[in-house]
Amino acid sequence: MAVTADQILDALRSVEDPDLHRDIVTLNFVKDVEIDGGKVSFKVELTTPACPMKDLLHDQAKEAVLALDGVDAVDIEMTAQVRSRSTENEDLIPGVKQAVAIASGKGGVGKSTLTVNLAIALAQQGAKVGLLDADVYGPSIPMMMGCPDERPMTRNSKIMPIERHGIKLMSLGFLITDGQAVLWRGPMVAGTVKQLLADVDWGELDYLLIDLPPGTGDAPMSVAQLVPLTGVVIVTTPHSVAANIAGKAAALFTRLNSPILGVAENMAKFVCPGCGEESKIFAGTTGEELAESLGAPFIGSIPLDPAVGESADRGEPSITAHPERPQAGAFHAMAGSLASQISIKAAESSEPKPVA
Repeated sequence: MAVTADQILDALRSVEDPDLHRDIVTLNFVKDVEIDGGKVSFKVELTTPACPMKDLLHDQAKEAVLALDGVDAVDIEMTAQVRSRSTENEDLIPGVKQAVAIASGKGGVGKSTLTVNLAIALAQQGAKVGLLDADVYGPSIPMMMGCPDERPMTRNSKIMPIERHGIKLMSLGFLITDGQAVLWRGPMVAGTVKQLLADVDWGELDYLLIDLPPGTGDAPMSVAQLVPLTGVVIVTTPHSVAANIAGKAAALFTRLNSPILGVAENMAKFVCPGCGEESKIFAGTTGEELAESLGAPFIGSIPLDPAVGESADRGEPSITAHPERPQAGAFHAMAGSLASQISIKAAESSEPKPVA
């Protein structure tokens, strides 16, 4: 007897998404089931193209269906559709499905470098990504992305973002004279952040990463209050001082009802490029320890690699300049972990709220 679509779906109920803890049929991931004799084909539509479990889910689904009597071959197309964040009031960035702020307690932890490379890692997985440099006082994204002299055009009263490495970019650095100091107080900072969000034609994006200035000043608070954020990533280094101040930044966003998606550790162990031996350079509080103290996920660490800073200084993100080095793999792994946490938050926000 020929296999039926119901039998195929029943078999696929054994395949569970490890992040969402439900089977892929219940999650409505299985699409377009077709049966041609002993050949079965269907799509599995994940919640992110950067899903780190994509290959595992593919193999488990194929194995489950091949175990059915009458099935000789299985063809699975893995696709993705990023879910949109929930918005209650007017949204300044309506075409953006997920907005993630990248924050730190103090400067010098490599937050902007991490943001740039995470954005590219997500784009390399097939996501539509934008990057907003909200560091009004020290915009560094134009230099790190190799386009410090670019000036954006306008169309239909909207600013068109600069595009590099498949990423849509906007920064105050594109709009001011090189070397010009920004001497603004709170209201002007808040107004500028709002313009960089609302007056830019971001188009349709899966993810908008927002690089915040360090600390808990006007720009971070403005972003959290102006945009329904999916959540915030806290960047730290293995220093007790950095971890202590990062904890204060996390407390700010928690008070502003912006969930902490995870803690990212930068400048972790040094990996010798010649022998591959790992050395622990700093001996303070680790990112994993900070995450545990905050009750937040730990989304990974980036090794200390001189090539990261060197490539950023010459305007070439390290993930594209040195894709063969350990830091590139670490950025891809962190991007996958971040995408997983975003999917979990999106699933939680879409669940019906209990009636009081």
